[in-house]
Amino acid sequence: MPATTIPAAPASAAVGPGPPVAAAGGPVAPASVAVGPAAPPSGVGGPVGGFLAPRVSAAPGAVAVGPAAPAPAMACPPAPGNLSARRGPAGPAAGCSVGLASAVAREARARAGLAGVRSGPRAGQSAEVPPGEAAEVVLRGFSPAAPVEGDILSVSGTVTNRSGKAFSGAQVDLRVAGEAVGTRSGLAAVAARGEVTAADGARLEPTAPVGRLRPGERADFRLRVPVDDLDLTTPGPYPLTVALVGRDGSPHGRARTFLPWYPSTVRAQPLRTAVLWPLTDVPHMQALTLRVGGVAEPVFRDDALADSFAPGGRLRRLVEEGRGRPVSWLVDPDLIVEAQAMADGYRVARTPDTTDPRESTPGRGGGAAADWLDALRAAVRGREVAALPYADPDIASLAHHGRGESARQLEPDPEGGAVVEDALGVRARRDLAWPVGGALDTSITDLAGRTGRRVLLASGAGLSGEPGERGPTDDGPVALVGGLTALPYDTGLAELLGRVTGEQAVAARQRFLAETLAAVDEAPNASRALVVVPPRDLSRTAADSLAQALADGTEAGWLKPVRLGTALRGPVPGQVGTPAEYPAALRRTELPAARLDEVARVEWQLRSLVRVLSDPEQTIRSVRDAQARSVSAGWRGDRAGNRSYVRGLTGFLTASQESVRLLPKSTVTVVGDTAKIPVTVENALQQPVSGLEVRVTSSRPERVEVTGRGVPAQISRAASHTVRVEVRAHANGPVRLTAQLYASSDGRPWGRPITFTAKVRSVSSGAVTIVVGGLLLILLAVVFQLGRARRRRNR
Repeated sequence: MPATTIPAAPASAAVGPGPPVAAAGGPVAPASVAVGPAAPPSGVGGPVGGFLAPRVSAAPGAVAVGPAAPAPAMACPPAPGNLSARRGPAGPAAGCSVGLASAVAREARARAGLAGVRSGPRAGQSAEVPPGEAAEVVLRGFSPAAPVEGDILSVSGTVTNRSGKAFSGAQVDLRVAGEAVGTRSGLAAVAARGEVTAADGARLEPTAPVGRLRPGERADFRLRVPVDDLDLTTPGPYPLTVALVGRDGSPHGRARTFLPWYPSTVRAQPLRTAVLWPLTDVPHMQALTLRVGGVAEPVFRDDALADSFAPGGRLRRLVEEGRGRPVSWLVDPDLIVEAQAMADGYRVARTPDTTDPRESTPGRGGGAAADWLDALRAAVRGREVAALPYADPDIASLAHHGRGESARQLEPDPEGGAVVEDALGVRARRDLAWPVGGALDTSITDLAGRTGRRVLLASGAGLSGEPGERGPTDDGPVALVGGLTALPYDTGLAELLGRVTGEQAVAARQRFLAETLAAVDEAPNASRALVVVPPRDLSRTAADSLAQALADGTEAGWLKPVRLGTALRGPVPGQVGTPAEYPAALRRTELPAARLDEVARVEWQLRSLVRVLSDPEQTIRSVRDAQARSVSAGWRGDRAGNRSYVRGLTGFLTASQESVRLLPKSTVTVVGDTAKIPVTVENALQQPVSGLEVRVTSSRPERVEVTGRGVPAQISRAASHTVRVEVRAHANGPVRLTAQLYASSDGRPWGRPITFTAKVRSVSSGAVTIVVGGLLLILLAVVFQLGRARRRRNR
């Protein structure tokens, strides 16, 4: 994949030379080529070509170059009852035609649930050189992003020789297509196009010579050209190609992007654009703390947030890029809690699944976390903020795999919004949920409704209904049963933002601008809506591209940022499918049922532990928070990490229970008729233990009798305490005794019992006589009862 190509579903396009055509209100355009779907025939739809200007199309009899001619078109909008068909990257408009192949491809992606799932190269990976090309061309500068009349366009970047031989007399040239692309499906066709052809336009002057380029060698380039020399005729995004060519003019490699052209004289309806700005991350804080109370230091499974909060880190850059932008912030309350914990002092476990808080070292990100919180407070001031459920739970996994009563223990906490409000000093929406991948079904909506989440961000998969007669909106809200609202977002842009790498930043920004401008071009007189929901792990590069594109498009005039609340107005009725219709691709990545059962059982471990704690509130809170983190959407795609986190949580509770125990002993000696046997209780916890009692039973009560039912035991933190159990001896010799801890609150056993031997010595003769007499009385009573039974049988 070339560094600057953001692929999408291909669509057919007619490419060929055409005669000069007079644009409305402009000069005669030079001979040009048609890129994208052919103009609709007379009488189909509304304004032809968008912006009320005729579109330049292929002349009759022209030779087709590049992609095949378009297949029969499918009229827009889609048929009632299928909203998902209008949620893809080429949203339909009244009076437009969308290539059938493109529509089918978008629908297949939506139904497969791939929209919103990260794909393509991960951040930090270099782009691949396209097959058959010997050089990599990367665009690193494109200014201005949306030029106007009189501007000088500057395009810069690098070229790298990836072949095994040197290039001689190489130069970099710039080409701009002769016509704007008028539909989003047309943009996909251009992005999918391979080698440089006549459709890319003629070479512009000047070029940038790079001379000899040895294998593996890299060279910088910069090209500058007056925009007025580009013969841009009609508004819209123009394909722009940068190619490295040899001495003979043959291309070694190329990068293709888009030049948005929106003259100040254009008066189209701007695209109402709601952009959500997510602040989420994989959970890091565990249930463990070193010490308790005001001096407690929570333990983190790693110190990755220290880098992310620091200057240049991902979360720090997200805050910096979002500040001052017309975006709606989407915040996970647990991320705020983790930042606060770091700022107050924290520790980092030696291994991610450790169960002992002492096996940790001081964290290094306290200062960065405090600075990040200060920057976030400043960034969200006066902006719309929505709080996700605490720890951003994977509600699709919970809805599909939660079982019975245990499932209710894992339902999202509806009060996470209070954390965001208190920490940031804002009023936050508390009614929003974000299913992974945006796919919906009835089990997901039922769970959302039970937890007070009335707004669901949706990709369109599983969503259907009657569009109504509101005009060609791409991302209008849909009213569901039970007072819920689904807000579909643009899956094409979500996919674009999910695969932006550092070398694709410029191309991603230009593609975003091109997509939104083409959406306006499709229906210039209609009021259209767009909802942009980036991926949860929005990279700093993608955030920078999105922020700049939003600013450039707004300044140019074709974008109109709106709040999330505005985007939710005027929903049309609709419905969701059944769990059986949920996309199989998303279901395969869900948290498994066995893992959710394991997390649910944590509740029973916790209830057992808190029975004996003197002050259990802090432990309850830390374990419940960790339980919520165990089912976070951040674990999608990282089952090993999720398994390790859950193992650490359950292991901590098991180790905590085992930390309060009876110390074993082997033998005690009882001298005399009565004695007090010592039994030691160890408390390795970091807080006091109360509510326990020690009970001892004898295997031979006729020899050694335990007096009293139990002895209370209260033990300080990290200490041992010895209680004394009174016994009465009746005969010399060894006797097996068993000691067991019990919870005073419910009388249930705690931990494992211990057994030991009591050796009785020097019992007084009087005591022996009493014991012997007692045994004789018992013997006589038995004989008497046997005689009575024999006499009854003889009658």
